[in-house]
Amino acid sequence: MKRSLLTIAFLLVIIFSCSDHDVKKASMITANDIAPVWADLTLSIVKTTPGNTPTFTSRNLGYIGVTMYESTVHGNDDHNSLVGKLNGLEELPMPIENVKYNWALSLNAAQAQILRKLYSHASATNLLKIDSLETVIYNSLHETNTPTAQRSVEFGANLANAIFEWSKSDGGHEGYLHNFDPNYEFPSGASYWTPPTDGQSPSKFPLHPYWGENRTFASANGTLEVPEILPYSTEPTSDYYKQFLEVYDKSKTLTQEEKEISAWWADDPSQTVSPPGHSYNLASIAVRSSKANIYKASEAYAKTGMAVADAFICCWKCKYTYHAERPFPYIKEFIDNNYEKFWPEPPFPAFSSGHSTQSAAAATVLENIFGQNFKVTDNTYEGRASSFQSIEYKSRNYNSIWETAEECAYSRFLGGIHTRQDNEKGTAQGIEIGNNINAIAWK
Repeated sequence: MKRSLLTIAFLLVIIFSCSDHDVKKASMITANDIAPVWADLTLSIVKTTPGNTPTFTSRNLGYIGVTMYESTVHGNDDHNSLVGKLNGLEELPMPIENVKYNWALSLNAAQAQILRKLYSHASATNLLKIDSLETVIYNSLHETNTPTAQRSVEFGANLANAIFEWSKSDGGHEGYLHNFDPNYEFPSGASYWTPPTDGQSPSKFPLHPYWGENRTFASANGTLEVPEILPYSTEPTSDYYKQFLEVYDKSKTLTQEEKEISAWWADDPSQTVSPPGHSYNLASIAVRSSKANIYKASEAYAKTGMAVADAFICCWKCKYTYHAERPFPYIKEFIDNNYEKFWPEPPFPAFSSGHSTQSAAAATVLENIFGQNFKVTDNTYEGRASSFQSIEYKSRNYNSIWETAEECAYSRFLGGIHTRQDNEKGTAQGIEIGNNINAIAWK
């Protein structure tokens, strides 16, 4: 028996905590609404589930995006399945030929199941939200308990199960259980990073030091060369010294606007959806503002998810190749012993910048879909309560998706977390990563 419209609307209010742009009356939910609604719930679960590190979250978003794409692609005449095109993905369930499917119901079932699988450690409340949203959408599409509906749901659930099984062999399975490695041995000496005593994380151990060995989604991203770093020096005339001096000089002239930029892109995973979640939400913003259909939306989430996942693998390979120090200890020792950092440091080495790498990768794939002149209003953290220097979180406007990546990278310099070379090398590699995702035979 179908739920009443009032009951379904009430459930959506509960699921999305009264967020105006997410709560929709059942009669208004269409197939093209479903992808971003699931993305919203995904990010809510990311934010409120233990183990929300940028590495682990990026990986999950990759599989969630691929699941969304594969659950609809067989209804899209001009796009290919990714079977045989991604690392290790040799087989997936196929729809029965010459019978009807409701691809929106397939997507709905697939997203619910992949979230249950990847976040089996989520709270009972979050798991109930997954079940509830699946039920709400199923009932709202007005095709319940028909052979087509049952076939579509079964296909979506089986697809998600198969993708989850594929995910287990990538090196990051259940990464939330061992985010920080107490046994990792750091190189010692000048230029090397050591965990900060008052950093962003309470852990004194490094975050996922072997993450760079994980399987990438795109084969080409697994063979990218590690970017080169400037040679270490404490000589004031050296390029290395000048990188840190620039961070120091900027710290003394930060404007209120620059502080707001730094705060907007901080993406502290203990309080937010983390850097890859921010990129995933930019995909949602583009999907909604362009009124993308279910197929275009699914492609956007798949490309963004895989881009940020591969970005963190490549970036982490770089970080634990060089074990490069952060600006604060270098500036404190060689430039100004009274220097105070703006942001607490994250629990991993500096070079190259994860924010820069993943934001450039995400922007590269999103521009491939929505175009280079696509204007964006980023409301990811709009209205968020300020917990730092009374900074107000206001939505930010950009003339293109690429501008979001540029500002994200620059924010890490403003916050004193990275030198310019960290950001520039990360951005350059992020572009390569995104282009390799775009180069997959999607059509």
